[in-house]
Amino acid sequence: MSGSDATSRIQDPWGRRTPYGPGEDWPTRVDQHLADGVTTETVERWVRTASVLHSNGDGLDIAVADNRIVGVRGRADDRVNHGRVDVKDLYGWQASSSRDRLTRPRIRKNGQLVECSWDVAMDRIVKRSRELLDDQGPSAIGFYTSGQLFLEEYYTLGVIAHGAIGTNHVDGNTRLCTATAAEALKESFASDGQPGSYTDIDHADVIALFGHNIAETQTVTWMRTLDRLAGPNPPQIVCVDPRPTPVARHATVHLAPLPGTNVALMNGLLHEIIANGWIDEDYIDSHTVGFGALREMVAEYPPERAADICGVDADEIRRAARVLGTAKKLVSTVLQGFYQSNQATAAAVQVNNLHLIRGMLGRPGCGVLQMNGQPTAQNTRECGADGDLAGFRNWANEDHVAELARLWNVDKDKLSHDGPPTHAMKIFELAEERSLRMLWISATNPAVSLPELSRIRSILTQEGLFVVAQDMFTNETTELADVVLPAAGWGEKTGTFTNADRTVHLSEKAVAPPGESRPDLDIFLDYARRMGFRDKDGAPLPSWTDAASAFDAWRECSAGRPCDYTGLSYDLLRERGGIQWPCTDEAPDGTERLYADGEFYSAPDYCESYGKDIVTGDPVKPDEYRKLNPDAKALIKAAPYLPPGEIPSDAYPFSLITGRTVYHFHTRTKTARAPELQEAAPDVWVELSASDADARHILDGDLLAITSPRGTITASARITGIRPGVLFVPFHYGYWDCDANGHERAANELTPTDWDVASKQPIFKTGIASLALVRPGRR
Repeated sequence: MSGSDATSRIQDPWGRRTPYGPGEDWPTRVDQHLADGVTTETVERWVRTASVLHSNGDGLDIAVADNRIVGVRGRADDRVNHGRVDVKDLYGWQASSSRDRLTRPRIRKNGQLVECSWDVAMDRIVKRSRELLDDQGPSAIGFYTSGQLFLEEYYTLGVIAHGAIGTNHVDGNTRLCTATAAEALKESFASDGQPGSYTDIDHADVIALFGHNIAETQTVTWMRTLDRLAGPNPPQIVCVDPRPTPVARHATVHLAPLPGTNVALMNGLLHEIIANGWIDEDYIDSHTVGFGALREMVAEYPPERAADICGVDADEIRRAARVLGTAKKLVSTVLQGFYQSNQATAAAVQVNNLHLIRGMLGRPGCGVLQMNGQPTAQNTRECGADGDLAGFRNWANEDHVAELARLWNVDKDKLSHDGPPTHAMKIFELAEERSLRMLWISATNPAVSLPELSRIRSILTQEGLFVVAQDMFTNETTELADVVLPAAGWGEKTGTFTNADRTVHLSEKAVAPPGESRPDLDIFLDYARRMGFRDKDGAPLPSWTDAASAFDAWRECSAGRPCDYTGLSYDLLRERGGIQWPCTDEAPDGTERLYADGEFYSAPDYCESYGKDIVTGDPVKPDEYRKLNPDAKALIKAAPYLPPGEIPSDAYPFSLITGRTVYHFHTRTKTARAPELQEAAPDVWVELSASDADARHILDGDLLAITSPRGTITASARITGIRPGVLFVPFHYGYWDCDANGHERAANELTPTDWDVASKQPIFKTGIASLALVRPGRR
């Protein structure tokens, strides 16, 4: 890619169009970017991998020359991207060779972090672990991981935490981005696993995006959608988002509800669809339970009532309902606009309900994608590194717990399951209360990404909490840790990971990690060996020694479960590229769509979850579930609208939402080290409507103070078509790369400590704020 081409991809992240029609194959377009002075001819080898800066799962090749990563290209034969590369991946690889990589362990001495050997760092961690286990037991230790490690690393961490230590305090930052996706799937289908496939876009005549700015979060899937829009017989687009996103600009109908009112809007849409008879009664009768309660609930939400609650036009609700209700092939996607908002699980479940009452599952063009936010978020859920039980087993099913104990050869009582697994927000609360006394954080930066950052900093620095931070770079969290471990990154280790439509890719080691940094798998196994963890027969626990043997162990764990990997191997993934689970002897090519036959993973003895009350969050008891769903059908669950916990007032007149920009990923520890991406979005901004700006005499570029009950940040004004009364601030920006002495940059200085009752996902999109001019910009 030439310099001018690179510039155009920053200005146009989606690249040139390759139009195609319904039912046709998506044309190939191979994207590539190499370091200055490197050509295709001077690349010494190409190494197989996939994307790591979003959840799309695009197949990539890493270019290697002189034992360093010098670029990437898309894989033309990959089922996910057909050669295309997201703008973050196109340039983000440069972070791997950044000069400020962590290359040696560090420990805190006399208040300062100093470099040391691996033996010194690990001895300190092991010593503290043993002290806490002797003094208090497993409840003293917790693990907070990522959505960016590999499957083999998550499974290893899960075995160590649950099987060797016996702690229930295990979660990932996937709690911030994908917990509601998992919970919504469990509520409707009694098991995790995306019903749909990206290929549904090739067939759909309507694509509905609920709180999902796919143009910036999964750019390659948006490219696929744009190519359908540019071809013959394009699909109609329904967009639900308070912002004027690129999706909204292409929408047939754009609904911009007040933040926190998604359930009311969904109830209004379902009211119209049911009232007009746009439902599949045979499918409902044969394959679902609970429709009567839904019909009764949404009868209370005619378009006028929903419109009054949501602040949208009733006729637009009717119009959107007609598009959704008369679609011949409907695909829906859901993301943070629903997951991080009021009544998150209840709202996401209503999207599932839409497909269930219309009988639109398991056929080309008919599917739901409860999307993920991170590249390996699906693996945290499968492998038991986020509070779930490995292999989509059911914590509340004694037989499932016993089966896992036999697989790991540990006592069943070692697997703590007296109560629900500890979610991330509760883990930090337990640390605040000083009952959790050691927290191992890997590949994530909670000092920027969690809500109410002043509280998080206070927790991480309090006396008595021993913090281990494992990462590629120094960041706001490593600076507060007691021990810092340098980790290898993508392209520096081998492993597998699974994207949002269940596609498994193999990522091969392309280059050696810098200095003394190590793969996360090696770090976890080193800890296990030093701790002397053993199974009932005295053999090492975990038993494996490298990525390949860890994958083999995972295949055994997944056997017979919804996420069955038994038909997969490293060799097959090398030969074929991405393959969707379940992949078995009966389905050797993988499984494109789930529930094609109207059969679900919801049998009482098999299901991953008995579900929850999506209004209160109370767990459904096993006997209640057996009575409700003895015949293994899908579950339709209704919910009334409940107002959010914070509502704008005279003191705080705006609704505050946070989110992403196409050029950055999470807290920018990788993307800000890619010059093109950093230059494209160098600093935080606040988005507000033209009418709100006019009323306050604000112009583009003015420096504003945004204040919530929790703090104040400053950001430049960006005036857009966002709905009046709403402010948007991207959450990526922390303090590791700025000279500011205070904490006036990170959006999460403002967000509340609150979470959804069912998924326990933090609520980042229903805060409140005020606005004030600090100084004019250039005028």
